[in-house]
Amino acid sequence: MKKRYFIYLVQLFFFLLSYTTMAQSEITLSNKNSIISKSEDARSPAMLLKKYLDKAFAKPFGEISENSNDDSSAIILEITDQEKLKANEFIIKSDSKSIYLIAQNPKYLRYAVYTLLEIWEFRKFTGTETYIPKVEQLTFSKNSKKTYQPAFDYRALFYPDCYDEDFRDWHKLDWQVDDFGIWGHSFSILVPPKEYFKSNPKLFALYEGKRNGESLCMTNDTVVDLVEKKMTKIIADTPNAQFYSVSQNDDVVYCECAECKKLNDKYGGPQGSFYYFLNKIAKHFPKTKITTLAYLHTLKPPVNLKIEPNIYTIFCPIELNRGKAITAQNSASFVKTLENWSITSPHLFLWDYTVQFSNYMSPFPNFEPFQSNYRLFKKNKVKGIFVQGYADIPGDFSELRQYLLAKLLWDTDIDIKAVTADFLRGFYGKAAPFVGNYLNLLTENQNKNNAFLDIYSGPVQARNTFLTPEAMDQYDQLLEKASNAVEDDKTLNLRIKKLRLALEFVYFEQSKFYGKNQHGMFIVNDKSEKEVKKGLTERVLKFTKSCNEFGIYELSEGGLSPDNYYKEWLEICKNATTHLGEDLKVSFITPPSDDFKGKRAVGLVDGNKGYKDFNINWIGWYGTEPSLEIETKQLDFNTLKLNFLEDQRHWIFTPKKILIYGYENQKWILLEEKTCDNLTENDQITTKSWEILSQKFSSFIKIKIIIKPQTELPSWRKRKNKKPMLMMDEIELYKK
Repeated sequence: MKKRYFIYLVQLFFFLLSYTTMAQSEITLSNKNSIISKSEDARSPAMLLKKYLDKAFAKPFGEISENSNDDSSAIILEITDQEKLKANEFIIKSDSKSIYLIAQNPKYLRYAVYTLLEIWEFRKFTGTETYIPKVEQLTFSKNSKKTYQPAFDYRALFYPDCYDEDFRDWHKLDWQVDDFGIWGHSFSILVPPKEYFKSNPKLFALYEGKRNGESLCMTNDTVVDLVEKKMTKIIADTPNAQFYSVSQNDDVVYCECAECKKLNDKYGGPQGSFYYFLNKIAKHFPKTKITTLAYLHTLKPPVNLKIEPNIYTIFCPIELNRGKAITAQNSASFVKTLENWSITSPHLFLWDYTVQFSNYMSPFPNFEPFQSNYRLFKKNKVKGIFVQGYADIPGDFSELRQYLLAKLLWDTDIDIKAVTADFLRGFYGKAAPFVGNYLNLLTENQNKNNAFLDIYSGPVQARNTFLTPEAMDQYDQLLEKASNAVEDDKTLNLRIKKLRLALEFVYFEQSKFYGKNQHGMFIVNDKSEKEVKKGLTERVLKFTKSCNEFGIYELSEGGLSPDNYYKEWLEICKNATTHLGEDLKVSFITPPSDDFKGKRAVGLVDGNKGYKDFNINWIGWYGTEPSLEIETKQLDFNTLKLNFLEDQRHWIFTPKKILIYGYENQKWILLEEKTCDNLTENDQITTKSWEILSQKFSSFIKIKIIIKPQTELPSWRKRKNKKPMLMMDEIELYKK
């Protein structure tokens, strides 16, 4: 008994000793403690800190003063250069009594405030969702010191909540909208072709033998003068801007005149004459930070050409697999170019593309590579990153994306799993485990299928990988559980409803593709006619209304609104056809392009006509002459209707000629030769049809169709390394 009592006393002693030691190692603050602002410049950050602490404690936190009047603990904010800090650094430290926040300027002192709040588990998940713990006291380690500095000097996100200044400030983000006097692609702003092309075409690029208003001549002195005059005005009009962009338009056009070609040959490509020109502009404005985009034909650095010290290159790698971490093994060319830029550019920035721009509401499981990619960028001396997202449109998982990316821009070494879990708990509450499982399953399915994540892809391309009908059922079940977990919380339930919009969108898009088959939008009724599945159009309408309610006013970079999406759905509902040739055997003589096989040959006779999206139902040939056979088995018909897509922006053109052959006596007989309309410039996406009539069709067991595509691009869309594409869908057979 005595022995057991002795053991108990020993355990009690060590517990009290441990408790005392722990208490002695921490500063404890209550609302009776104060905040000390050491200068007037520090007062605004001090007031910011007090605002949040007032909300955390039951009663307001102590007053803000300039000096401590007693021996109690305090939080002391100071702007000073005595700590030998860089402008973008701050210190949080403590002695045995007080906590010190120190920076060289008010901006980074505010950043210190937000960092201290996050240590105390305050969170700002979105512009409107801030978590403030309810506390009776706060603690901080004694005699500690840590210097904080960002992974990248410039950190800009283009996501919905970044329009909110408080959100940007909390997450230590810059804002390109204010920071750039002129932004992005700027040639057409600096020398507008509408103003100058007709009167002086030599100002513009000589491309493929003709002057082209999409770019400028890099060796024309008048161009230099015009750009310098325009820049002078812009700089005067925006004196508070940090950067000014002098950059090519969003196109691959560049000048090939004799003088520009000499520079291109000398300095390694079209980027040679471009940086020769840019150096002239930079020298004229030596104290101005000139940014430019390394993009498309200027993606690689010039060779043996020194870049002026006030030029900031923004490297824009647009064609990457966003589902895999960037490594020398799977992205050798990109990594090499990045390394070359890190040596060549005096200031290297990077433009990161982080969403699927063609389908904002489609699941895009690209979270996993973020951290390793940003570590790679930092390792290669990238000093600034502009992260392009959904802009002001709250696309799929926009809240989580912007939160994680903001954290990584500041610190590439965060515990990404812990930060993700923390966000999910805070933003989705009891639904968090199910949302986390949904996100993990998306990623697992993408990895398992090695699916290439293209920023201009969509649900139809992913139908056999991470967006299979089977996988969609699993995702739906998880989000159903998430919804049930928060059914009594209107706010959280709405957040799950927004996530479910992505699954609805996938279902609608894929149903267009599947047509009358399983998972398709149509059923075949008793009259052998196609009709839309019962209730499906109502679901699409509900989806579009929900998008509008959530502020999702566009579904893609192309500007398709939810209301117009519904209107297009109604048009697609009417676009189905019922004809005699459905489900006949079709064989390709000339196979289509690997990227645009669709449902292969069966897709040409399934009664499901393509509409405006070339990814859905259309079958494409690139650089080859489409030819195919149909086994008609002497079917009684006299009309053949062929449907084609015209989308000149994507180099898709209607054919030049259509030839129809019939098979008889072991040979092909030419039945009809149809010359199509001449091409005219058209910026709209349209479908065009040609009908061929012949009473002889039913005499043949096989019909052969040969399509003569455009052999050259029209002058208004002529680009290097581009060929005309031909896209065809339904081949309809009728008896008229």
